[in-house]
Amino acid sequence: MDTASHRPAVSRTSSTPAAKVAVIYHGDAERRRNASPETSKVPSIFPALAAVGLEGVPVVYHDDVRDLVREQLRTLQAALVWVNPIEQGSDRTHLDALLREAAAHGVYVSTHPDTILKLGTKQVLVDTQAMSWSAPGTQVYRTPDELRAALHTHGAMGATRVLKQYRGHSGIGIWKVEPESAASGAGPSVRVREAPRGSVEQVLSIDAFVERCAEYFAGAGRMIDQPYQPRLPEGMTRCYLVHDRVEGFGHQAVNALCPAPAGAPRDAFPPTTQRLYSPPDYPAFQALKRQLETEWLPQLMAMFHLTPTDLPALWDCDFLLGEKNADGTDRHVLCEINVSSVSPFPESVLAPLARAVRARVDARR
Repeated sequence: MDTASHRPAVSRTSSTPAAKVAVIYHGDAERRRNASPETSKVPSIFPALAAVGLEGVPVVYHDDVRDLVREQLRTLQAALVWVNPIEQGSDRTHLDALLREAAAHGVYVSTHPDTILKLGTKQVLVDTQAMSWSAPGTQVYRTPDELRAALHTHGAMGATRVLKQYRGHSGIGIWKVEPESAASGAGPSVRVREAPRGSVEQVLSIDAFVERCAEYFAGAGRMIDQPYQPRLPEGMTRCYLVHDRVEGFGHQAVNALCPAPAGAPRDAFPPTTQRLYSPPDYPAFQALKRQLETEWLPQLMAMFHLTPTDLPALWDCDFLLGEKNADGTDRHVLCEINVSSVSPFPESVLAPLARAVRARVDARR
């Protein structure tokens, strides 16, 4: 197992200039003009980097300034990126090309776009079906016709599913889909609700819903289909990782796609809850931490031919509770992996993250 990310920082003399790390986040021209550590998306990372002898440089990105960002990256040694797959209607096509170019010229980039395509899309739920974190019956639909046929099949079986677009964030393009017993004049129907808070539950014909999802199939797009997990109201556990080590947790009751509270209209959302953060030694999550670090991560790395330091410098795995194991212990089901823009995160992540970046920079010198 590679332990480079866990080595203490190497001391440097005062005459040695600090290596510079781009902290890249999305913003408009005004935000770029006023860029500073204090106004960045992740202000806490700058003092953490400074503590290990690195200088964080705020870099505001949008497609119109990609040439300027390219020039900035040529003067830096590493880049940590906090940009969602879709930001204000733009995807990461141009940014990812720029980051690949920077990495090819020796800049440490996390998360590298090639690693995002392996781990950071909903396709990972299908690719890892053989692992014990998978929900049996997870499928991928690559065309609207495949989705339409599956909805007719699931409707006949009475199955509730969660459909997820290939790349997205914040619940956008994630739908709970239930068969609707009353057929409309337009044919068999489904009851659907998108995950973002405030979304309205709708009854649509299967054809109308497939048409609504057509945008998710553009280009390399597709939809991933997971069985709905009935224990969803018990909450989601987020494991924050630095390379191959869990360095913190977040736990939150999930509002999106949960059943309405008792006595409320069926399209009502449960009350909003706060995500509770905890350090990596928090007792309640030690069984999950052990299974993730000793079973699932080695399997994941072997599957995608990754080393520990190929893994993102900061990423997270979200788990829901599945049916209990035969011995009564909890079984965790992977909900998604986030690698593009992991924020906020617990304070316990900061020092390990900074040490990992320092180790990657030193390895390139």
